[in-house]
Amino acid sequence: MSAPRSSFHFHLVSDATGETLVAVARAAVSQFKSVASVEHVYPLVRSARQLERVLNEIAEEPGVVLYTLVDEQLTSALETRCRELGCPCLAVLAPVFQLLRSHLGEESAAKAGAQHDLNDDYFKRIDALNYTMAHDDGQNADDLEGADVVLLGVSRTSKTPTSIYLANRGVKTANIPLVPDVPPPAGLEGLKGPLVVGLVATPDRIVAVRHNRVLGLEGNMTGRLQEAAYVDRDAVASEIVASRRLCSRNGWPMIDVSRRSIEETAASVIAMLGEHRAKRIQEALAEVAP
Repeated sequence: MSAPRSSFHFHLVSDATGETLVAVARAAVSQFKSVASVEHVYPLVRSARQLERVLNEIAEEPGVVLYTLVDEQLTSALETRCRELGCPCLAVLAPVFQLLRSHLGEESAAKAGAQHDLNDDYFKRIDALNYTMAHDDGQNADDLEGADVVLLGVSRTSKTPTSIYLANRGVKTANIPLVPDVPPPAGLEGLKGPLVVGLVATPDRIVAVRHNRVLGLEGNMTGRLQEAAYVDRDAVASEIVASRRLCSRNGWPMIDVSRRSIEETAASVIAMLGEHRAKRIQEALAEVAP
């Protein structure tokens, strides 16, 4: 039996959405395998009244406090109360601000939620989300040249969640399921603009995920599942071989998602996209060079 895990309260106080704090906190806690954190997330804390409610909750369940507040009065009040309670307290962006101030020679704007302004990047993400939702699971497969990325893969290779994650990063993403005995969409192999990436996994991984998927939808069907090609290991292996051959024939890169998180897969795709765009620029310059 594994040893019981201790736990502690983790208070995350932000004047914006809190996404940055949650990401930092979870990344840090993941390195401590013997403990578990009880998260308390407080987004959009921008007034003394809102902060007072937060401080009351911290007092009820003391623990570690991380914050991203730009208002100096709120920051001072939070730090003072944490000292009184004996709670460790840290401004996670303070070292970054200090580094940038030293390098750039100017002060930060001290604007709450500045990263969420309705600017060009914001509307680019919305446009990418709209495109991605309209091109999910093979929809509108005759209109793929407008994509930045096209993901291919057999069922249960995390195409949709990866597409949505990429869209949130401003990447227009279409995804195409590769189904046995069903040819890929016409024109797929002739795409010029988008980066096409194949998502693959081990047969055992795919079978395990498909079993859980079908059992969750239809209840316990163990006897019938064993006969179904959808979860037959040999059939699944054949699907994966066919998808690899398709990608190899067209020179499309592949990512094995067997042991990757959605975030790790998306990070790899974004790196590939940068290389793909750089290559296209070089090719375009070569065409117009005298």
